[in-house]
Amino acid sequence: QVQLVESGGGLVHTGGSLRLSCAASGRTFSVYAMGWYRQAPGKEREFVAAIIWSGDSTLYSDSVKGRFTISRDNAKNTVYLQMDSLKLEDTAVYYCNARLGITTLQTMVRAWGGVWGQGTQVTVSA
Repeated sequence: QVQLVESGGGLVHTGGSLRLSCAASGRTFSVYAMGWYRQAPGKEREFVAAIIWSGDSTLYSDSVKGRFTISRDNAKNTVYLQMDSLKLEDTAVYYCNARLGITTLQTMVRAWGGVWGQGTQVTVSA
């Protein structure tokens, strides 16, 4: 089982960019589908983006499509979330998630299951 550590969060103005990283321990990172989720104060955790184990397929929520890009480097055991054109409503704690046995990324929309990181805070200010 992998362990996940997120980094790259911070404070940014609207329209700005941030890149989140999620480093995974363990030698089997390349077989996991990876996802990013977020949770704003008072709200439930929600799906943001996911990428299949090979990197060949990605899925995004409608709220971030066209602004965020998920990618992975299996040689570095790391998944990234490039966030551009940030909005106030993107403010949240962002979590990385790893799941085995995923054949369709639609399964990753469910915000439970698998292994979770500790989260990294992203704050977008006006």
